[in-house]
Amino acid sequence: MPYVNIKITKEGGPNGMGPSAEEKAALIKGTSDLLKQVLDKDPVTTFVVIDEVALEDWGIGGLPVEKFRQQS
Repeated sequence: MPYVNIKITKEGGPNGMGPSAEEKAALIKGTSDLLKQVLDKDPVTTFVVIDEVALEDWGIGGLPVEKFRQQS
């Protein structure tokens, strides 16, 4: 019974507030399909959870994402 937790920043999407319901559904299906293809896991018993994290709560390289992006 696989459990996959996808964490993404809450940005972008059609309303600027994160991915749409359709995009989330595609992530869930794609993840389930990949586990079926690679590990022969039954999608019926595969759990996929998507957590949206506020941009200010995400850091890379010791910096908040926005500051990290400004350096790139």
